[in-house]
Amino acid sequence: MGKDLISQDALDRIIKRAAELQAGEHDVGEGLSKDEVLALGKDVGIPNRYLQQALLEEQTRSLVESGTGFWAWLTGPRVLTAQRVVPGDRATVERALARWMEEEESLQVKRRYPERTTWEPRAGAIASIQRALGKKGRRYSLANADEIAGQVTQLEPGFCHVGLSADVAPRRGRRIQGSAVVVALGVFVSAAFATFLGPIGLLPAAVLTPTSMLITRHHRVDNERVQISLEQVLDRLERAEIRDTPSLPGTHPLIKIAEEVRKAFENPRPRPRGR
Repeated sequence: MGKDLISQDALDRIIKRAAELQAGEHDVGEGLSKDEVLALGKDVGIPNRYLQQALLEEQTRSLVESGTGFWAWLTGPRVLTAQRVVPGDRATVERALARWMEEEESLQVKRRYPERTTWEPRAGAIASIQRALGKKGRRYSLANADEIAGQVTQLEPGFCHVGLSADVAPRRGRRIQGSAVVVALGVFVSAAFATFLGPIGLLPAAVLTPTSMLITRHHRVDNERVQISLEQVLDRLERAEIRDTPSLPGTHPLIKIAEEVRKAFENPRPRPRGR
């Protein structure tokens, strides 16, 4: 019976191909109007609200600069972005987004602008312990960025465009600086040893240079985790999985212990006076 099941990937390909075949029967000429696209979708059997969301996403789609050159290839872009059209009104989506960032991503508000809000990693020992312990396997990848920006724009009744960006430039710069230091150290040591050891003295530079590049290249892995986290936030908004009202926080037991220790140091008990 298992052989008769169609996997999710295969189902996506089948539906996409069937839609292409159905659309190919219509003469679109130089293009179709919005009403014609909706009518075509009705013929294909696609619900109207899905087509409206797809149309809005296409209208608001923008190209993302991925960067060029050696450093862009080695470490990736300075800013990571993700955007989506999600159902809901602007106020509700903004509240849901803010609640998720502050309660679930270990972030705190940095600035509130008329059109957007920025967050930064929550500071303090308690937040660091929480990120280190994790919660249900969470990585808190967005806290690895120096700043997260979110902008919600009302497109038409029932739909909003949400744009998220993560500034990873400072962390990227530190990786590049660290790599440059390692390469410089290898060249310096090799220059010193080559005087006495000849070609063998060049070994430190030959080893440290590619090693430093591999370490810097690992920054792209961190970027991928941040990018996935941005997309996951949009997935939850799109599926209305994020509530726009605060929830009761579930505190990890070790967080509670750390909090009690902090309070004990801040408010020490007075010593009893001797009789």
